[in-house]
Amino acid sequence: MSQEGSVIRGLQHVPTEKERKYDRQLRLWAASGQAALESANVLLVNSGPGTVGIEALKNLVLPGIGKFTIADDAIIQEADLGVNFFLDESCLGKSRALCCAEYLVELNPEVSGNCFPEEDDPFDLEKLTASSEPFTIILYTSSLQKDLVCVLESYAERQKIPILSVHSVGYYSYFTLKLPAHLPVVDTHPDEDATADLRLLDPWPELSTFVSQLTKDIDDQTDHDHGHLPLVATLLHCLEEWKDAHQGNPPLAYSDKLAFRNLVANGARRNNPEGGEENFEEAVAAVMKHVTPFSLPSSLKQIFDYSNSTEISSSDSFWIIAKAVEQFYEKHHQLPLSGGIPDMKAESAVYIKLQSLYKAKARQDASEVMSTVRTLEGGIGVAQAEVELFCKNAKFIKLVQSSVHAPTLTKIVENELLNDELSAVAGPETPLSLISIYLALRASTLVSTDSAEEIVDFVASSIPSLSGNNRLLQLNSHHSELGLGRGMMDYNLLCNNLKCRRELRDRALVTTCRLIPVEVMPAKQTFVCPACHSTLFRDRDTLIADLLPSEDYKAIVLSGLSPGIVLECAERALNFWAYQKTQEICYQQHIYGILTEKHSKLKSQLHQTVTEANAEIARLQTIIDNQAQPKNTSDCAAETKR
Repeated sequence: MSQEGSVIRGLQHVPTEKERKYDRQLRLWAASGQAALESANVLLVNSGPGTVGIEALKNLVLPGIGKFTIADDAIIQEADLGVNFFLDESCLGKSRALCCAEYLVELNPEVSGNCFPEEDDPFDLEKLTASSEPFTIILYTSSLQKDLVCVLESYAERQKIPILSVHSVGYYSYFTLKLPAHLPVVDTHPDEDATADLRLLDPWPELSTFVSQLTKDIDDQTDHDHGHLPLVATLLHCLEEWKDAHQGNPPLAYSDKLAFRNLVANGARRNNPEGGEENFEEAVAAVMKHVTPFSLPSSLKQIFDYSNSTEISSSDSFWIIAKAVEQFYEKHHQLPLSGGIPDMKAESAVYIKLQSLYKAKARQDASEVMSTVRTLEGGIGVAQAEVELFCKNAKFIKLVQSSVHAPTLTKIVENELLNDELSAVAGPETPLSLISIYLALRASTLVSTDSAEEIVDFVASSIPSLSGNNRLLQLNSHHSELGLGRGMMDYNLLCNNLKCRRELRDRALVTTCRLIPVEVMPAKQTFVCPACHSTLFRDRDTLIADLLPSEDYKAIVLSGLSPGIVLECAERALNFWAYQKTQEICYQQHIYGILTEKHSKLKSQLHQTVTEANAEIARLQTIIDNQAQPKNTSDCAAETKR
């Protein structure tokens, strides 16, 4: 019978298919976070190459958003195939939004995907936002036309949803997040131990009665029962003893808490095999954290203040619940109980009973708040689950406000340039500012040109202090090389000879020993590899690789080979590129080591120079003092003689 019961209990804890699929993320943001993700309706407005937008959407589809819509009027061309993982030659001439949506949905069939516009329809974002279900977040990629950006920002402001813009060029990117004026965050996922509210200084009658039953005749209890009293019972019992000896006052001052902690520790039995009691040790450790008077969190006080403001919508369920919780606080001088208790040593039956008492009290408080909600304007449509979630997280709810007093861009640049000056003094340990990269990328979306010179001029005219900035010039040179149609994998090889490291644009000599590209073909028959020093003498040990092959060459180079050989060639080619990146990392580490060593030597030389200079100054000062002393002596003698 017991065996059958254990099997049934085991079956009850078998995870569902969904729990197995989303196991890792459920551990990260719990079921409430997953539910919020699954209710999300994302709008992606794509422009330019569109790669970064699709990749971002892919990372939302995999964990399981509810639905998405891709708004993109681009038709797929050859340039798209090299930068977008989801597109192939069969997509040429088709809608990019349609093809990407179809392939994204294949990653997670539980997600619903749509595309806009339909065939032959105009690209009208106002029509899209008016006819679709409300979106919960908007993502758009730069460079999007200003009038379209205005449409999206206007919609986001009306719906009070975040809007995110992202721009990427090669290895560089930036994003801008614009939030509603007031964005409340209810489920902040605090630590479980932090959410525990034991109400030790203000217990309700049912808890007091249960504890008094547990601690009745506590001195006559068996060692087993005494050693399994939960810390809640131990602390409440000791608090009663303390109050009896201190005119009903609880231990609030730090010195009183220390004395109270000693009182709790002295209640433990030492004449047992363990030499103490674990439950009393837990109670002693909990004194400073749980024996504290209630104080309203500043974040919640801010929410209470805003709940009476004219700036917020009176029909928003969050603010209706906030008003109801505020009335609860004014009445009871406490927040609704969260209902959670920490792990503690206790008998299973006692712990379950204690847990049920806290949960029952939490339901009672939430029910009272719900009754208040129903009496407020717009409260009829508020769901019970929303009230319970608010009450459970009341102590940790945050109100994120868009900054109305943000520093100007000029001020930000001044601070970042100051950071660069400090970095120049502090050395390589202090990183340089990235502000020049951001400004260059930002300018590329505002200036209708790919010319590095014009982008630099635009930034310099906007921020004069950046005129002539070297990092800005380097970044824009990189930007102009990339162009709008090239992706992150389109970069030039570098010579693997560490004394060279020049870019190889047209041709490279590739060797079979270590896959080393070098700049020129050696004139002699044999060749020593610059990486591993192997002697290469066979005909196929070296190969001149054309780094800019023609379209005809691309079409025939692998034609006729079996799929297995094609895949093997592709694998080796990818290994080639992996090796090149490893070489680049080694080179950068080598340079870093040289610079670090050089910095250390210069630092030592500077210290030695300063020491020698101080010694020389001291020596010269001594000479000056010695020369001045005889003169002073002769002056004194002359004065005496007179």
